[in-house]
Amino acid sequence: MEQVKTNQGGFAQAIKVSRQSIVVNLLLSLGKLAAGILGRSAAMVSDAVHSASDVFSTLIVMVGLRLARQAEDRDHEYGHERLECVAALLLAAVLAVTGGGIGISGVRSILALNSVSLAVPGLMALWAAVISIAVKEGMYWYTRRAAKQCGSAALMADAWHHRSDALSSVGSLIGIAGARLGFPVLDPVASLVICVFILKAAVGIFRDAVGKLTDHAAAPGLEQEMADVILRQQGVQRLDLLKTRQFGSRIYVDVEFSSDGDLSLVEAHAIAHRVHDSIEREFPSVKHCMVHVNPMET
Repeated sequence: MEQVKTNQGGFAQAIKVSRQSIVVNLLLSLGKLAAGILGRSAAMVSDAVHSASDVFSTLIVMVGLRLARQAEDRDHEYGHERLECVAALLLAAVLAVTGGGIGISGVRSILALNSVSLAVPGLMALWAAVISIAVKEGMYWYTRRAAKQCGSAALMADAWHHRSDALSSVGSLIGIAGARLGFPVLDPVASLVICVFILKAAVGIFRDAVGKLTDHAAAPGLEQEMADVILRQQGVQRLDLLKTRQFGSRIYVDVEFSSDGDLSLVEAHAIAHRVHDSIEREFPSVKHCMVHVNPMET
């Protein structure tokens, strides 16, 4: 999963892109379903179900974004950002059930191959797969760009969901083309490929959400950037400790550094304040930075 810097002003843009995703996925899933039924393609019907699941996943993302944006209250003094992770876990569960159902259907079709003749998919299903690949890949790049602009980790996850749908449509295309070339078993086999892609996306979303719920550290590269910013501040002689933890889409930072032991309390406090402000200014994804000053040992 890609790392994105959080921009709290991007909430409206994230919701706008999510609504557009819902409209596109609704139209695409209906088109795929029609093409799968009329074109006699089990793989395309499975792909339609995958696109329909994207609608529910985007709704979950929208709900998570709204809940996570709520201000601190008496019962949640550190905010509600982790509710976005709870929504992501629900999304992973929905995807896993969807992928499992498609996989079971594909296995049943393969096992029944000797007792029933599988229908050869029509040309309509083939064209539907091509259109789906183009649309979903375009939605991936569009949503990914918006996620980077507004700093939404949830929206970035939704972008990768679009990419998984595009890849599953590639599986449908291969299965449908193979079936039309005289290998009808490739159509249900393609359903199994789609199942794998959906389950892979579910596992990725699940792992990312669990990491953020269990105080996973920020990326090493991001921590190094923070260390460089701290050491550039006037009065900081040595960085003693830098710890980070994910809190939903935000980050908490703990810093300890050493300064001249002969400084007054007022002077040491001013240095600590500069470090605190520089971290929260340079890294918008940081929700809070706790700073402690140690006297430099001579």
